[in-house]
Amino acid sequence: MEVVRRKCEGCESESSLQCPTCKQLGILDSFFCSQACFKKNWKNHKIIHALAKGSGNEPKTDAFYSYPYTYTGNLRAYPQTPKRTVPLHIQRPDYADHPQGIPLSEQAAKGSGYIKVLDDEEIEGVRVGGRLGREVLDEAARVCDVGVTTDEIDRIVHEACIERECYPSPLNYLKFPASCCTSVNEVICHGIPDTRPLENGDICNVDITVYHRGFHGDLNETLFVGEVADNVKNLVKVTHECLQKAIDIVKPGEKYREIGNIIQKHAQYHGFSVVKSYCGHGIHRLFHTAPNVPHYANNRAVGVMKAGHCFTIEPMISQGTWKDVMWPDNWTAVTADGMWSAQFEQTLLVNETGCEILTKRREKNGQPHFMDKM
Repeated sequence: MEVVRRKCEGCESESSLQCPTCKQLGILDSFFCSQACFKKNWKNHKIIHALAKGSGNEPKTDAFYSYPYTYTGNLRAYPQTPKRTVPLHIQRPDYADHPQGIPLSEQAAKGSGYIKVLDDEEIEGVRVGGRLGREVLDEAARVCDVGVTTDEIDRIVHEACIERECYPSPLNYLKFPASCCTSVNEVICHGIPDTRPLENGDICNVDITVYHRGFHGDLNETLFVGEVADNVKNLVKVTHECLQKAIDIVKPGEKYREIGNIIQKHAQYHGFSVVKSYCGHGIHRLFHTAPNVPHYANNRAVGVMKAGHCFTIEPMISQGTWKDVMWPDNWTAVTADGMWSAQFEQTLLVNETGCEILTKRREKNGQPHFMDKM
């Protein structure tokens, strides 16, 4: 790298190292303060190279990352577009402007195990957040189709959030670079939207969380893209049933650990496995908090449900192994054997007799639903 004094692209400190690829491509003012900072920011920086070469929509092999990577399935990483911005007048969570996206309020509550009982004002806040989250997911579902990129879905989600005066909760959360998660085929969860066009026969989970006036609303659905194989349809159907059966037992006095027993029993009966690395969570003013809600049997979840508890259930069900591995982007979780995985999620509020599904589908909204294609 040639020695020139500029501001670092990663941290804005004084910099002297110019990216050699940018230099060859004639890209000016692309500098880093150190090799370590260059490597840390490589994921986002390399998009500039793809755009400059005019190959932003071309698929990448395992050389897409800065070192050779062996994928577990057929899906490949594609270039991502720059992080979208949120107008300053929209209320933001504490991690939105943190350089590392650290949710300081969550960290302060971490480890206590205390499950908050919401008061009337807070209940109204999560109800509104859940309703708005559902509206945003409906917008995403309408455009999820063959030839549409997950980056385009992310744009729709981002704009739908802004229209409703919501901050898209995933954006900059621990430096997540997009406004929603889009998990395709063997991706279990936390897929980063990119420029790969969806193909006929894919499944795409769209995970939405919105932050509105101090409260989060969280949900996701797995959507069919074009004509999907019958065995994949069955995976999605059973995953949805797992969520519904778990919701049916939610009531005051029920142990949180029972949710995993219900889900795994149904999944295993149909020959599927339950992912263990990710769980449901408490949600209200905090994006993620107590309780932890595992989806597998014989777990050690702590706590008993009480009226006023608010949390998510979001089972991830796979065709093959329950084990997962992470792509080098440090977000995209995929099945270890490359077989496909599906997920559904709802935010629930425990009441005196059972629960209220805050992110429930509204009737007659015109949104396509996976059951319509069964």
